[in-house]
Amino acid sequence: MGCFSSVPQEDVIVLGTSSSRESSFVEKMKKTGKNIVVFYGSQTGTGEEFANRLAKDAHRYGMRGMAADPEEFEMADLSRLTDIDNSLAVFCMATYGEGDPTDNAQDFYDWLQEADVDLSGLKFAVFGLGNKTYEHFNAMGKYVDKRLEELGAERIFELGSGDDDGNLEEDFITWREQFWPAVCEHFGVEATGDESSIRQYELVVHTDENMNKVYTGEMGRLKSYETQKPPFDAKNPFLATVSVNRKLNQAGERHLMHLELDITGSKIRYESGDHVAVYPANESSIVNKLGEILGVDLDIVISLNNLDEESNKKHPFPCPTTYRTALTYYLDITNPPRTNVLYELAQYATDPKDQENLRKMASSAPEGKGYGAYTAIYYAMFTRSFFSCGIAAIFPLRVRSCFPCRVRGRALYLNWVLEARRNILAILEDMPSLRPPLDHLCELLPRLQARYYSIASSSKVHSNSIHICAVVVEYETKTGRHNKGVATNWLKNKQPTDNGHKSSVPMYVRKSQFRLPFKPSTPIIMIWTWHRYRSICGIHPRAGMAETARLMAHLQKILCVNSPEYPGKEVGETVLYYGCRYESEDYLYKEELAKFKKDDVLTQLNVAFSRDQNEKVYVQHLLKKNKENVWKLISEENAHIYVCGDARNMARDVQNTFYDIVEEYGKMDHSQAVDYIKKLMTKGRYSQDVWS
Repeated sequence: MGCFSSVPQEDVIVLGTSSSRESSFVEKMKKTGKNIVVFYGSQTGTGEEFANRLAKDAHRYGMRGMAADPEEFEMADLSRLTDIDNSLAVFCMATYGEGDPTDNAQDFYDWLQEADVDLSGLKFAVFGLGNKTYEHFNAMGKYVDKRLEELGAERIFELGSGDDDGNLEEDFITWREQFWPAVCEHFGVEATGDESSIRQYELVVHTDENMNKVYTGEMGRLKSYETQKPPFDAKNPFLATVSVNRKLNQAGERHLMHLELDITGSKIRYESGDHVAVYPANESSIVNKLGEILGVDLDIVISLNNLDEESNKKHPFPCPTTYRTALTYYLDITNPPRTNVLYELAQYATDPKDQENLRKMASSAPEGKGYGAYTAIYYAMFTRSFFSCGIAAIFPLRVRSCFPCRVRGRALYLNWVLEARRNILAILEDMPSLRPPLDHLCELLPRLQARYYSIASSSKVHSNSIHICAVVVEYETKTGRHNKGVATNWLKNKQPTDNGHKSSVPMYVRKSQFRLPFKPSTPIIMIWTWHRYRSICGIHPRAGMAETARLMAHLQKILCVNSPEYPGKEVGETVLYYGCRYESEDYLYKEELAKFKKDDVLTQLNVAFSRDQNEKVYVQHLLKKNKENVWKLISEENAHIYVCGDARNMARDVQNTFYDIVEEYGKMDHSQAVDYIKKLMTKGRYSQDVWS
């Protein structure tokens, strides 16, 4: 360990040794004087971020909170939480996939299902994170809320339902603003009025550190990229070399790419339908600009150490490391920051107007409360045009007077940050008076998350490689800036050979329940579409080509089943409905699909080009055209149905088409047809892999 230099605005401390990990969160709370525990189920980091925000809130109400990963603790200890006076358990639970728990909440979910425990006296509240375009919206949050009550626990505030298809941040803030008054009323406590910023980590600068002990981008074990050891997972990714990187489309503005990752020697196994997760890196130009604008040497070796020595989370990211490494590999610097980040940064703005605006954007001022209906109407219907066009005058003066402190702040955040897609660099560029210490900024920014892609290959054909099919995300913002998708642009530049060196990608495989029927003789009907998704503020960050990827993986597997390797096996009908916009631009893997049809891998190939004629044609139109054959395959031959595409429109329209077919040929009314399709889903015969 080297010596430490002085650090402006921060106290420098000596690194302490890690405390032993405890599996009892109750004992940890007793030892540290905490009475609120906020558990999180998080796949992309948002649930964990919300849990940390709630835990930090507690001090404003004379209470002390801690965020906790249920995977790290014995959840049966919930029955002992009543040993602590005025104790409360809060759950920020995200739903993943088709109503599934997140990876870190799987054991907790299993325990809840099997638990036969009396939780009488336990006080709890739940906030769920989901997406309304999915059928099982907020399934995990709803289940935890319902199950805890069944086990005797007392709900002190209603279930919150965050919708990522709308405005998840706004949903959380709205719930949080009502949650804390309910806590105060229940426990008989009052807000302290202390709105000061609380640092969770303290900065240590290493001036003589052995560079062999400094993290350079590893996710877990130091030097894990130099000495690779299986098994490979989220905390120990495999460095796969890029063997192929080619552009799929010949026309159009978009760049559609096909990558192949070599996993030879990794012992990684995958099935058709699984996801590959890759850890991307932020663009060096953005990292350098952040260093320049904040006047910081990015190559300083630093650690951020948790001030709570009993916390299991010692650092916000692997430490010691450099600012450059943290900003490149560990922190999300390209997405618009959430309101809590802006609130914490406001104290560093030297211009009072900038400081006021930053605080307004995260405002939960009490004078804004009591007019919830007006606030909801305003926020839902109007933004800045509301005040400029005179519509505000229809509201009473006393109501309008509360808008600046709360509603206008929310509208300012929506317009100035979210719709303009301002990331932290853009905010610093447009607010010259805001120059926060880089260590505090690093503490506040969320972790850069792995990106998931549907695997576009079958291990039956490509046992030593994993294929990715993706569209490069690039768009211009309302401020004229050119924003790029972090992962897709990073992957685009990963050529097999770069200046004589092989390009590599840190990755691991996440298992999926999306599987072909066990029996090759079972017919399958595949409905696949792909297109570029859009949201209110531009191209959706999850834009990709999961649909086409899954299609290629499934067809490769079917091709393998048809091969001489499986003699005498009867293969059922394989029917594909494939949709895209233009044949010349979007018909991906056209030659491969034609060959699959020629070789009888595909029994039917039905392609809908929605924009190649005056009247739009979608896959559901082709389903209706072939409805008699579709019904025969479902009702007589027990076909399995696979739907992959847009959750908001395509998946819903296709499902409605199946309702119509079942009604007509099954001689059922609409409710019976809906029940019929629901039963197919329950039996695993109707599977969806959709993106919002």
